Amino acid sequence: MTSSESVVEASERSDFIRNIIREDLAAGRTQGLVTRFPPEPNGYLHIGHAKSICLNFGVAQEFGGRCHLRFDDTNPVKEELEYIEAIKADVAWLGFDWGAHLYFASDYFEQLYDWAEHLIRAGKAYVDDLSPEDIREYRGTLTEPGRNSPFRDRGVEESLDLFRRMRAGEFPDGSRVLRAKIDMASGNMNLRDPVLYRILHAQHPRTGDAWCIYPTYDFAHGESDAIEGVTHSICTLEFEDHRPLYDWLIENLPVPARPRQYEFARLNLSHTVLSKRRLIQLVAERYVRGWDDPRMPTLAGLRRRGVPPAAIRDFIGRVGVSKAANLVELAMLEYCVRELLNKTAARRMAVLRPLKVVIENYPEGQVEELDAVNNPEDPAAGSRKVPFARVLYIERDDFMEDPPKKFFRLAPGREVRLRYAYFVTCREVVKDAAGEVVELRCTYDPATRGGDAPDGRKVKGTLHWVAAETAPEAEVRLYNRLFNEELPGAKGDVLDDLNPDSLEVLERCYLEPALASAAVGEAVQFERLGYFCADPDGAAGKPVFNRTVALRDTWGKIQAKGR
Repeated sequence: MTSSESVVEASERSDFIRNIIREDLAAGRTQGLVTRFPPEPNGYLHIGHAKSICLNFGVAQEFGGRCHLRFDDTNPVKEELEYIEAIKADVAWLGFDWGAHLYFASDYFEQLYDWAEHLIRAGKAYVDDLSPEDIREYRGTLTEPGRNSPFRDRGVEESLDLFRRMRAGEFPDGSRVLRAKIDMASGNMNLRDPVLYRILHAQHPRTGDAWCIYPTYDFAHGESDAIEGVTHSICTLEFEDHRPLYDWLIENLPVPARPRQYEFARLNLSHTVLSKRRLIQLVAERYVRGWDDPRMPTLAGLRRRGVPPAAIRDFIGRVGVSKAANLVELAMLEYCVRELLNKTAARRMAVLRPLKVVIENYPEGQVEELDAVNNPEDPAAGSRKVPFARVLYIERDDFMEDPPKKFFRLAPGREVRLRYAYFVTCREVVKDAAGEVVELRCTYDPATRGGDAPDGRKVKGTLHWVAAETAPEAEVRLYNRLFNEELPGAKGDVLDDLNPDSLEVLERCYLEPALASAAVGEAVQFERLGYFCADPDGAAGKPVFNRTVALRDTWGKIQAKGR
């Protein structure tokens, strides 16, 4: 985001988070705003994370503060360097810069360990020998209080000795944990002696085998905030019940700062799953082609599909920030994508399901260059030259041998306009042995080049086309929604709601010549068909294009009717 963008957004946006920040700054409770985005490097970021990214980095920009990118790398069993690099790439692609403020929870492992010992010495933490299953049983339920562990009153020296031996690697995974000593009868389950450290003999992506005990997220999160001087720790609502523990730890440790936690409603998007567990399942079980499959709601998938980062920021801005959970229509995101690409994407012609057309009265061997507009929404975009020749391809759907009354495209004896070119009339239909139409024989009117007929006659249909002689062949992938149901899994297994038609691959399509050298990720509008972008799978001589979004806009029409 540019600085001018930030100023505009700061003056226009108002929500409870921004209001809190304004009040804190005005009252002097906060001298300088510091936020953070703290992802776990155990998967790729998705569109839901974009809401948190835009909020945390956005308010920092708006109020002259800074936002840290901090990885919560406290679970080496599930974390990989691949995810760390992917997350950094996604945040940068979305338009945000953490500058010098890139941190890891693992940067603070030694300090966190010292603070854990501090709690033990203060009689506020103890080493527990209960198994994970017994700990769950002893915690009680939402309606029944928990029970004290038989090891809760273990002496300070014994707990310190065991904790140090845990660090030294003397005990197997799951045999002991360090727990805070708070209140087993608390109505908040998170305060029933929560686990602060557990034993994990696993290779860490950054610290290797230096540690075999790791802090839990609840212990590392608030203390990392305090170390970094975070003023406003902005989380999603599922952490609201964790806030009393966040505050308890801050109040009972000699931390250098006093951050405060605030919660907002996470993004829920229709026809989409944002559960990391489910996304991992889709990738691992090969329901999709990887984390960056264009059907995935990951930022990597959206990027490969051709969704511009500015459209995602616009979408997040429209969704807004509140404490009330709601379901946002996927069509709203598609609308934001269309709105932006309509203004910025170059227009090109492509034929996805080709039908051969021979212009019988056009000179053989002749190729002429016709003027075509690059983007009617942007006069500065100028024009381009499109080759026209005797043999063309049109869309098979643009011809019907026996058309219904309101079909205005090509049919036997009917005249239509070829965009930027001439009026043509279908004179003959050629079929193969199976009776399928394989070729149309047409004539053209040379007096209609690039405009209307001199005699004033009109045509109702305008078709796109490409010249067969100069058109490169391409593969085009038509992506649709990954799930058919608005709430996947609401009626059963989420996998039962997968859309079997979420991807259609067209292997023999034809394009304007300029598209043969399109840069990976370059966005274009295939006229009359939708918005597409070049995919990295494209090889020399045969590009691959992904459909970003179709031209039809149901959400925009609904909004217009509502006004």
